Amino acid sequence: MKILFSPSEEKRTNGENSEINILGGTEIRKEILYRYQKIIEEKNLENIKKLFGIKKEKDLEPYLVDIFDSPLLKAVQRYSGVAFKYLKYESLNDDAKEYIDNNTLIFSNLFGAIRAKDTIPLYKVKQGNDIGGIKPEVFYQKKVFFDLIEKEIENEDILDLRAGYYEKFYKIKQNYTTLKFLKNDKIVSHFAKAYRGIVLKECALHNIKTVDDLKKLDIPNLVIKEIKHIKNKQEIIYEIKE
Repeated sequence: MKILFSPSEEKRTNGENSEINILGGTEIRKEILYRYQKIIEEKNLENIKKLFGIKKEKDLEPYLVDIFDSPLLKAVQRYSGVAFKYLKYESLNDDAKEYIDNNTLIFSNLFGAIRAKDTIPLYKVKQGNDIGGIKPEVFYQKKVFFDLIEKEIENEDILDLRAGYYEKFYKIKQNYTTLKFLKNDKIVSHFAKAYRGIVLKECALHNIKTVDDLKKLDIPNLVIKEIKHIKNKQEIIYEIKE
């Protein structure tokens, strides 16, 4: 089973010196990456603030780096937002980490679809912003990126845990499964990020290989309430029990 996942605005700033290693390489992304780097090098603070989505000048400093010559971290370690806090990657055993590394695709606002194990530098792009006139969600709809993803998920069950915005980067054509979380019969929005992280963690800990296995999985505080089918999408609706 392959899991599609969102990135986060929050990121860890550390890393190790090595070459960027991402799905498909940097060459096919050079146009968008060089435009990003050019904005930083031109040092126009207003343009940088707009790109980053940061208002205070002092908060820009960690991100004013050369993305082609910066310390790197695995993508799953670089991101530190709500979903990743609840994933608790660092606390997992080696088998669970390997599961996440090899079965999770994260959709970055700068790099597009990358594997959880891919190494990336620190960067900052506010969701929905263009990068030097390039809209990432449009740029990453090119056939070369579509083919990369198709090869990664070929003959696999697909669990799509992405937030709605990241569906624009890659529209799934085969059968796939999404999750919805309810509490007191009301849709949970912000805290859904936490449960996406929890679901990914539980899948990794139990080596879940199919959606059918996921349906049988006893996830703490979650009970399947309903399963809907809409064209090629299966939606599992969980009730949060706390």
